[in-house]
Amino acid sequence: MGTRIWYGGLRSRFDGIAAPADTVGMTTWFSNPRAREWTAPPTRDEARRFHEAMTAYTPTPLVDVPELAAELGVGRLLVKDESSRLGLPAFKVLGASWACHQVIARQPGAHLVTATDGNHGRAVARMARELGTGATVFVPMHMLESTAARIASEGADVVRVDGDYDDAVAAAAEFAAVDPGRALVQDTGWDGYVEVPAWIVEGYETLVAEVDAALGRRPDLVAVPVGVGSLAQAVVTHYRQPDSPTLVLSVEPETAAGILASLTAGAPTSVSTSGTVMAGLNCGTVSESAWPILRDGCDAAIAVPDTAALRASDDLNALGISSGPSGAATLAGVRAALGDPDRRADLDLPDDAVVVVLSTEGRAS
Repeated sequence: MGTRIWYGGLRSRFDGIAAPADTVGMTTWFSNPRAREWTAPPTRDEARRFHEAMTAYTPTPLVDVPELAAELGVGRLLVKDESSRLGLPAFKVLGASWACHQVIARQPGAHLVTATDGNHGRAVARMARELGTGATVFVPMHMLESTAARIASEGADVVRVDGDYDDAVAAAAEFAAVDPGRALVQDTGWDGYVEVPAWIVEGYETLVAEVDAALGRRPDLVAVPVGVGSLAQAVVTHYRQPDSPTLVLSVEPETAAGILASLTAGAPTSVSTSGTVMAGLNCGTVSESAWPILRDGCDAAIAVPDTAALRASDDLNALGISSGPSGAATLAGVRAALGDPDRRADLDLPDDAVVVVLSTEGRAS
């Protein structure tokens, strides 16, 4: 196993999705009051039953933080702590485990291929090892060596791409397509590639089902960190069911706010990305599978700067909750939303609102 560099011809699969958007001067807030009137397609619970049957499965903690509830003027604020999920420090293994299980059931012994900004690739690599096969994981050139090393430690071959996350996705798809013994397990969808991303979204729904079970009710607001939008798709699908009062707030880095740009424009809009401490969210193109769900059912979207995510990470860690900047971005987003009177009015939460922030990864050691 090792690291290689992949050059050239990487974006062709994604040409025509949308024209790139300039993030300079872009709005940092979007709200859609009609979203709460929309109903998502019915959900399935096969993935949740699959997870519950796993030996290592246990629901992750939902931590009540009264200090933050008081700060934000809500009834309760709870943090869904995904710092330890099925032996890995992030939620991504929920989607990867279910998708890899489905892929190998249909194509026994397939060599798994994916692209990642970190946690998804490590989860696919872990599942490949547990399923007795190999994995190749494509990563963007900017990825920290320590992050790439953690993926390689699971037994995967790590390939650095001369470009960003979108380039890595295109390279992985190209690599998988040339050999029938390879299978792409990607957490973003495009025309002709929808089945695997749908399995990944189904896997993520276990997380929000746990939230409801722990609360004994549905929350009033859930804040979800967004990369390509697959987790947000799962959250919106779960909560845009009949008679559900829950609002969904998506949170992105200001430097990689592809969902916010798309919602604002009313069409999928790619953005050029730059470095951010929220590495797991450093994606500029919305998943084509996620887009219709987010367009119709996401109540609000916000973009936050690195400084706000770092502060939120420090604050959560001081409260005993391990959270990296990508996971803690949701707290930064809720602070930015509820701390502004106009944005708070857009959300129209009850005075005793129950707010859940999804902290999707632990703090790197």
